[in-house]
Amino acid sequence: MKTILLYIVLIAAFFSCNSEQKEKEQQIAQLVNEWQGKQIVFPKNAIFTRYLTDTTDFQIPQSDYKILVYIDSTGCTSCKLQLHKWMKLIEYTDSMTQSKVPFLFFFHPKDSKEIRYLLKRDGFDRPVCIDKEDELNKLNKFPANITFQTFLLDKDNKITVLGNPIYNPAVKDLYLKQITGKNIPNKNIPKTTAETTQTEINFGTIDKSKTKETIIEIKNTGDNPLVIVDISTTCDCTVVTYDKRPAKPKESLRVGIKMTPKDTGFFDEIITIKYNSMNNQPVKVKTKGNVQ
Repeated sequence: MKTILLYIVLIAAFFSCNSEQKEKEQQIAQLVNEWQGKQIVFPKNAIFTRYLTDTTDFQIPQSDYKILVYIDSTGCTSCKLQLHKWMKLIEYTDSMTQSKVPFLFFFHPKDSKEIRYLLKRDGFDRPVCIDKEDELNKLNKFPANITFQTFLLDKDNKITVLGNPIYNPAVKDLYLKQITGKNIPNKNIPKTTAETTQTEINFGTIDKSKTKETIIEIKNTGDNPLVIVDISTTCDCTVVTYDKRPAKPKESLRVGIKMTPKDTGFFDEIITIKYNSMNNQPVKVKTKGNVQ
């Protein structure tokens, strides 16, 4: 029960604090109860390739842990995938585990050419499975929310952690803690509290491939220096920069947000700012707008 509650607290960090938070937390609790411990069934004849051109002799390995990433055909594939962030996480996980944790990427793309382009653009040469018939999803009936289509599996392919570590640093820490059995050190930084000057940014109407920028501030409301540890976004259309110096109590750190949309339509994304928080709760900023 304590583990389930921990998952709820961490995954709830995806959402802003508002009148709908309780309802969203109830939905999260229901998802966790439904999926925690559930065994994932893999297609029997899954074929893995590199860059969608060269078939590779790759079989889903037997290992203590494995990370399953499922990408469906809806929305902006590049925004959801964020391969450059996965590459960093894979490299870090390999260094922590002597490369003993396999990463399994299953794509059900609307456009295989786009996937091939993204793989080559980012130099992602690991085996991936193009699941044209969406067999993995049909066998398991994954949640529709992309936040909950990534899983840490145990040796029996049962789900131990639910959530996308690329979108939320707290979930990433939970993955690594589960895999290594250790708390990930945070350089013993003293804890503090912080708040943002702006929890929601409306970029309005943006022309496709045009860039809009803004700056927000994260104010140190505690008694110890404030340090931003990591920032993640739910879309690679968003590039974030931030002050890397400590901020004294009552001082602020600047966070630059640059949005360059790649697809038309409305967007509603979350920026998660992890800092040396006393309650392990990151600062969350919502961005929204319409791309034409």
